[in-house]
Amino acid sequence: MSASFQLDDTIAALASAPGHAARGIIRISGVRTKSVLEALFTPHDPGAAGFPRASAWCYPGALHVTELSRPLAMDVYFWPNRKSYTGQPLAELHVISSPPLLEAVLSAVFAQGVRPAEPGEFTLRAFLAGRIDLTQAEAVLGVIDAQTDAELRTALEQLAGGLSSSIVRLRGDLLDLLADLEAGLDFADEAIEFVSHGALVGRLGLARDSVGSLLEQAGNRMRPAPRARVVLAGPPNAGKSTLFNRLLGSRAALVSEVAGTTRDYLEAEIVLQGVAVTLIDTAGLEGTATGIGREAQTHRRRQTDVADLVIWCDPVDQAPLEPPVDSVPAASDRVLRVVTKGDLADSAAASQDLPAVSALTGAGLPQLVSTIASRLSRPASGARQLVGTTAARSRESLIEARAALDRALAIARHEEDQELLAIEVRAALHELGKIAGAVYTDDLLDRIFSRFCIGK
Repeated sequence: MSASFQLDDTIAALASAPGHAARGIIRISGVRTKSVLEALFTPHDPGAAGFPRASAWCYPGALHVTELSRPLAMDVYFWPNRKSYTGQPLAELHVISSPPLLEAVLSAVFAQGVRPAEPGEFTLRAFLAGRIDLTQAEAVLGVIDAQTDAELRTALEQLAGGLSSSIVRLRGDLLDLLADLEAGLDFADEAIEFVSHGALVGRLGLARDSVGSLLEQAGNRMRPAPRARVVLAGPPNAGKSTLFNRLLGSRAALVSEVAGTTRDYLEAEIVLQGVAVTLIDTAGLEGTATGIGREAQTHRRRQTDVADLVIWCDPVDQAPLEPPVDSVPAASDRVLRVVTKGDLADSAAASQDLPAVSALTGAGLPQLVSTIASRLSRPASGARQLVGTTAARSRESLIEARAALDRALAIARHEEDQELLAIEVRAALHELGKIAGAVYTDDLLDRIFSRFCIGK
C-alpha cells in the first residue's frame, strides 16, 4: 500500500469478520460519506433525514440495493466530523452478516464512486489525521493478533496511550530543555542563566534513565518469555510433595509420613490454565539442619530467591508458621499461603482464614490452580511491555536516543560547548519522534500498515 494515496478518496470495506453472524459491519470513510448515505439510505424517522453535522448519531432505517427485491433493514452509525476514528466523515452500516447481503451492500456503495479500502487504510487515516500516534496504530494490530490474555492486555494498554504518554512526556521535557539551551545561546554575551549546571545535568540524567527504561521494555518484549517458577515451601511434613505430585498428575516426588523425606529439590514443567510453569518441590524448613540437611536448606533458599511465586504450605495438623524472611521473596504478591492436608480438619483450616487444599481428595485444588494462574498472569508492579511490532521498530531509535543523551550528559558535566549539547538533544528528540510517528517515511508506513487486514 502506498502512503501517498489521496485522502480525498472515499473508501469502504467490510470491518467485521467474514462469514455468517448476527451482525456484519461495513465501514465508509471520506468526504463523500454523507452523500453516499443520502443516496442509498432512508432513516425510519423522517425527521432524521439530512444527517445533521453536529455529532455522531445512530439511524435505524433501510438501505436501497438494486440487487435486492426490497429495502434492507439496518442501523447506520454516522460520525459527520473530525471526531470520528479516521478524522473524516465516517459511517458504519450494521446489518445481518450474510456474505451475499454484505457483497450486495458493498457493490451498491462502490457504485456511488467509493473505492475499496486497502489493508490498514482506516487506521492509517486515523494516524495521518492525528487521532492516534504510530505506537497506538501498531497496538490496533496487536489487539487483532493477540494470542493470549497477556498479549491482549499489553496491546490494549498501548492503544490507550500507555506508551504514547511516556514518549510525549519525555519529548516535552527535552523540548523544554532545548528551549532553555537555545535561549542561553542567544544571550551568551549577557549574564543570564536560563538553566543552572546542576539542573541541566539532572534533567538530562532523568531523560536518559527514562529512555533506558523504555529500551529495557523493548528488549524484554523481544526475548521469549521464560516459564514462571513456582516453588512449594513450608515446614517438614506439610504435604508439599503430595501436592507436587497431584498438580503434576504423577508420583514424581517420594512421599512419606516421616518428616524430612525431601532432601533435594525436584522440578517439573506443567501448564496451569494456559500458563507455562516450572513447579519446584523443596525440602521442609529446618532451622538446625546439619550435613545433607544443611545442603537441602541451601537449595531451598536458592529456589525461593528466584521464584516468581512461592506457595507456602501450612499443614492443618500443625500450628501455623509464619514464613521466615529468608524463606520467601520480599514482595508479598510473590507469596501465596495455603492450608494443606485440608481433608484432616476442614474446620481448623477455615479458622486460619487461608485457602485450604487436600492433595489426597482434590478439594480446593481447582481454586488453587486458578489463583496460581491469576497471580502469574498479573504484570509485576510498574512493569510494562510493548507490542512486538513496536518493540522491534523502536529498539534501534531508543538505542540511538540513549547514546545521544549519554553524549549530552558528558558534555554537560564537563561544561563544554552548549551548541554541541543542543545538537545531541535534537538528535534524541529526532529518534523519539520516529517512535511516536512525528517523524516518518512512506516506506515505514507501508511496512506497518500493509500487515493490517482490510477494513481496519
